[in-house]
Amino acid sequence: MARKVLISAGGSGIGRCIAEAFLAHHDEVFVCDINAESLAQFQKAYPALHIYACDLSNHDEIKSMFSDATSKLGHIDVLVNNTGISGPTIAAAELSFADWSAVLNLNLNSTFAITQLAIPFLKQSEAGVIINMSSIAGRLGYPYRLAYATSKWGLIGFTKTLSMELGADNIRVNAILPGAVDGERVQRVLQARADVAQTSLDAVTQNALKNQSLKYFVNPKHIADLCIFLASESGCSISGQILPIDGDKQCLS
Repeated sequence: MARKVLISAGGSGIGRCIAEAFLAHHDEVFVCDINAESLAQFQKAYPALHIYACDLSNHDEIKSMFSDATSKLGHIDVLVNNTGISGPTIAAAELSFADWSAVLNLNLNSTFAITQLAIPFLKQSEAGVIINMSSIAGRLGYPYRLAYATSKWGLIGFTKTLSMELGADNIRVNAILPGAVDGERVQRVLQARADVAQTSLDAVTQNALKNQSLKYFVNPKHIADLCIFLASESGCSISGQILPIDGDKQCLS
């Protein structure tokens, strides 16, 4: 039976890979994203996909999006909270309160808002699943990315607590912690780090790989594969877990 899947920030990158993986399993998928153009291109490739363009930093837009999602899906079996922004790469002493608040609002508050709306529907599912996309920054310190790291650590407590609250309703809650994911985004992050350190992009890249056991960045399709496993019958005994997929990264300094 096709599952009903809601994925936030699913228009591109990791979110799109996850959505494509569920679509390949013949599930019914609804994705929201701030980028309407990316969503339109995605739906053109997959006409059965449900899309909704919105700003998830706005609570009213979240409620409107969720109303549309439940109207189209009918119910929800799987929620993938993939929303997140990195914020500026800057020393803590120079980080503005506005930038701090923007990162925590989108990465934590919007995730809470969507999840709270989804819980009554997930309770009606035979096997509800919540997957929260944290980060390697949710288990390691991350210099010059204080707001981002704080939000991703917050998602760990969010995951652990929800798994305890919702286990009696047969809802599984887990967090995935990707390391540096291959693609344009990691190149922007590494370039920002190089700019702060006043060094070259190549030097920062080599240093990033030096501190992990596997000497390559994460394939986003492998993150999608992990989501499929966690949402499957094979993952039915896994909840409250923090699952790194980062090549055995040791530090982010």
